[in-house]
Amino acid sequence: MLGTYFYHEILRKTVIGFGTLFNNINIRHKDASGTNFSVMKVPLAYGPMQKFLARIQQQPDLNREIAITLPRLSFEMQGLQYDPTRKTGIAQTFLAKGGTTAKKVYMPVPYNVAFELSIMSKLSDDALQILEQIIPYFQPSFNITINLIDSIGEKKDIPIVLESINYSDQYEGSFETRRTIVYTLGFTAKTYLFGPVADNPEGLIKKVDVDYYSDTNIQTARRNIRYSATPAAKENYDGDEATVLDGAISEKVTKFKVSATTDLAANQRIIIDTEIIKITATIPMTAYPATALPVRYLS
Repeated sequence: MLGTYFYHEILRKTVIGFGTLFNNINIRHKDASGTNFSVMKVPLAYGPMQKFLARIQQQPDLNREIAITLPRLSFEMQGLQYDPTRKTGIAQTFLAKGGTTAKKVYMPVPYNVAFELSIMSKLSDDALQILEQIIPYFQPSFNITINLIDSIGEKKDIPIVLESINYSDQYEGSFETRRTIVYTLGFTAKTYLFGPVADNPEGLIKKVDVDYYSDTNIQTARRNIRYSATPAAKENYDGDEATVLDGAISEKVTKFKVSATTDLAANQRIIIDTEIIKITATIPMTAYPATALPVRYLS
């Protein structure tokens, strides 16, 4: 099984979704009368905080024309860890609709993705403005919706949990040395990773047999009773049309005419609008009106 290529870009989508939360933060400066004389959108970039601090330290002269812009935000994925509190059954599969066909998908595996968001500023008020625009949304989590697998339309709400807030002042050295105030926020994104998606539903469990024994020795004990269960579909996954109703029917009708019974058999289930019907017997029919209600398979 290992070695089957698949790539759903789930981690990439999680990183993008996390960064999108902070890409529209602004700071404002006011004069003595309370009028805004400066509005600035805070730049956001992916990368470690140390890289931006190194650029600041390499350009300490405040008189130079080129220097890194402060304030700014940077974020980075710090780690990945399995979350046993959200685990499901091992190697279970479920049927998902991909377009007009049904596909077999393995149950998702819960993983926690650790992120670090850094707020860098040379003015304390700028850093506080940014911080106050972020932390009220996390109590302690904030949900984002991510389309994890496009082929089957699998969307999930991913909680982003605020774990910690740390503060440091990078002001060291002479008076000419550029000051940097840094707030570091730790987050955890509770996402899910999916395995390969099969192009067909082959391999799904379609029938379950349970044997009850009269003794704990299952090798020699005489079988007492067998219980069999066959799951029935509750949705038309493939869109196949089995036949057409010959006119309207009421909710109390137990027998009705259809255009053809060639593809129908006893114990099958069909769907008419939103009602699921089990077939007990069929009688061949032929002519039917041009305008009638389609009868679809459940598979």
